[in-house]
Amino acid sequence: MLSSLWQQSRALTATAAIMLLALLFSLIGIVVDPRVITGMPAWLKPAKFALSSAIYAASIAWLFRYLPDFPKTKSWTGGALAAILLLEVGIIDFQAARGRTSHFNVSTVEDAILFTVMGTAIGILWLLSVWVLITLFRQPFQDAVWGWALRLGMLISVLGLASGGLMVTPTAQQKAMARYERVTVSGAHTVGAPDGGPGIPGVGWSKEHGDLRIPHFLGQHALQIVPLIVWWRRRAITKRFVFAISGSYLALYLILSWQALRGESIVEPTTLTLTVLAMWFIATALALIPWERNGFGMRALHER
Repeated sequence: MLSSLWQQSRALTATAAIMLLALLFSLIGIVVDPRVITGMPAWLKPAKFALSSAIYAASIAWLFRYLPDFPKTKSWTGGALAAILLLEVGIIDFQAARGRTSHFNVSTVEDAILFTVMGTAIGILWLLSVWVLITLFRQPFQDAVWGWALRLGMLISVLGLASGGLMVTPTAQQKAMARYERVTVSGAHTVGAPDGGPGIPGVGWSKEHGDLRIPHFLGQHALQIVPLIVWWRRRAITKRFVFAISGSYLALYLILSWQALRGESIVEPTTLTLTVLAMWFIATALALIPWERNGFGMRALHER
């Protein structure tokens, strides 16, 4: 597996390995460094970003094996994505070592520059991800069902990455403060309260208010989850099933985004949210039941 990833993109494979080392370093930091940043251990965010970046780098390298018609695209895209991931996590680690927040921090000129660099880099990463998505649609697949699993997984992932842009927008309170004084924070993960309140252990997602990191996380990892579901039932999958699963996943991402934007905690959903989730569950079940009744074998093979 490792040799296959290396063959597809040395830059991304090496980056994934570096990120795993950075993850180990951050985990050690969580244990030995008692400092707290916005209510969480100083090295928790570096650990999360190192793990996420390792998964993303390895996933794109793996995805490249299905793009044999575009060797040049794989080469320059892989190198650019690797450089951005290293830069992003490097800044996050640097700020953690200084005991300062990396995201939304505009308290000093230096902090504002670093945050701007991070935002610009992620914007470029998103554009590169869109280009990978376009390339997937241009690449013909012998196995059409598997091709659609990869395309739709990447499509939802691109949407999930884009939702990060909602976090960098100054909140209403920050805009109001900016009229009278210099703000030190611009943007937030939390909706309805400043960042740093009580969070879910291990991830830090707000337990009392909306948190945009939740749909952001779910959306960006569709690249791994949708193909994994399809692979799990590979011998029995139809194109209809892939579209049903992808549509359900996208709907859940949108529901969680809607919930977060309303300032509602993931652990304290309102009756309205629970009703919508029930409707989502029923719609998903109805979409899959006809597929289940038609059996797993011959119909799936015919539709290929």
